Amino acid sequence: MRSILAVDDDPRMLRVLSTALPAFDFAVVTASDAGTALDLAARRAPEAVLLDLALPDLDGLQVLRSLRAWSSVPVLVVSGRTGISTRIQALDAGADDYLTKPFAIDELAARLRAVLRRPAGLEPPEEVEVGPWTVDLNACTITRSDGAAAASVHLTPTEWRMLTLLLRRPGRLVTGRDLLTEVWGPDHLDRGNYLRVFMAGLRRKLEPDPGRPRHLITEPGLGYRFQP
Repeated sequence: MRSILAVDDDPRMLRVLSTALPAFDFAVVTASDAGTALDLAARRAPEAVLLDLALPDLDGLQVLRSLRAWSSVPVLVVSGRTGISTRIQALDAGADDYLTKPFAIDELAARLRAVLRRPAGLEPPEEVEVGPWTVDLNACTITRSDGAAAASVHLTPTEWRMLTLLLRRPGRLVTGRDLLTEVWGPDHLDRGNYLRVFMAGLRRKLEPDPGRPRHLITEPGLGYRFQP
């Protein structure tokens, strides 16, 4: 089983997580406050952390920043705070994903599997499968997975930069702010329309059904995710 540290001040939520997640092959250790959570994370090194933001002794965002000072453990924020600004704060502070309460336990398990898919500390792969295509991020080439040439697929330099940011973080949310900053620069943070236009182009070129994307996923109000 994969070891998960669940941090929440609601004992009912901790009971639900401790009871339900083992059915999805997760072993759960619980903490009801920030101090206990940080101590357990340091001593037991969980493989992922489920983190509520409303804790009695310290705000969850501060816990997240403390973790990120010394650990790259995947962190999935699970919170009742639904505002977009809070989600962006959490992601900018180092969260790998954000799920609002109430939630379905199978969705929580799926998101945990996604953030755990790439082990921490390993270099991301240079060849990534996107539907029927193999994308070589070093050579900047795209070929059919069956070996056929993909001469019809041509990406612009901007498309390559955007795609590379997503493919190097499989299963993890990349915020619109991060994409705009990395691809166009910090002076373009108000150009969210750029993301929609270029993402539509990438989907037309790489998704089997661009209207129903399976790999280049929009997270409304937040950003985008590459789902392998």
